[in-house]
Amino acid sequence: MATTSLEAQFVTFSLGEEIFAVPVEVVREILDYAEAFKIPNGPDYLLGLRDVRGQGVPTIDLRLKLGMSKTVPTPHTRVLVLDVPLENRLLTLGLVADRVFEVTPFRRDQIESAPDIGVRWRSDYIAGVVRRENGFVVIIDLARLLSREDATVLQSAA
Repeated sequence: MATTSLEAQFVTFSLGEEIFAVPVEVVREILDYAEAFKIPNGPDYLLGLRDVRGQGVPTIDLRLKLGMSKTVPTPHTRVLVLDVPLENRLLTLGLVADRVFEVTPFRRDQIESAPDIGVRWRSDYIAGVVRRENGFVVIIDLARLLSREDATVLQSAA
């Protein structure tokens, strides 16, 4: 009998030394990095628009959105094209990652809630954490990462 209800598939990627994951069902495709068409007066994390099969897709630097340093593209840099379900619509978004690793299953019982470190910090975008022998994988809840204002800006950019 299949254990599909006991595990879920995730795409893992890195930002610097940190490993993150998003559910495979929101990933439309993974592209090589290319400069985006700049949009004036957008937030700093909005790199611009990228043409994806005839559709203008807003592309963000997730490192900046998470308070990290700006992405410096390398030959390993990729863009994950995602379909993020929001309250009443689907937002297609490009997300720049330093490197994409694999599609991997995580058992639901492996996924822990975001840790409480005793201080206030923005962790509401963390859907869970998975322990691995070489560290942790942080599962991102994209709908929570993007505020309503972010989603409106990104939707209008497209």
